[in-house]
Amino acid sequence: MPLFAVICRDKPGALQTRIDTREAHLGFLREKGIVRMAGPLMRNGDMAGSLIVIEADNLADAQGWAAADPYKAAGLFESVEVIEWKQVI
Repeated sequence: MPLFAVICRDKPGALQTRIDTREAHLGFLREKGIVRMAGPLMRNGDMAGSLIVIEADNLADAQGWAAADPYKAAGLFESVEVIEWKQVI
């Protein structure tokens, strides 16, 4: 099954939104069992975005999954990019 990188960048000054929504976000990541790795992007020691690698049948399914993230619903993200990714190492 193809892998997709979901690259999300937070809006400036939105750290509290991230903190307030974190548990719902983590539950969402665990829910379907398609996340292969995930973690926050860091800027000056603070969380400033997300990098999530998921398995999905196709790009449209990966984009649909990303659109359902509670962080997105909370308005945290300034941008979201979903792109096919190939693991080499």
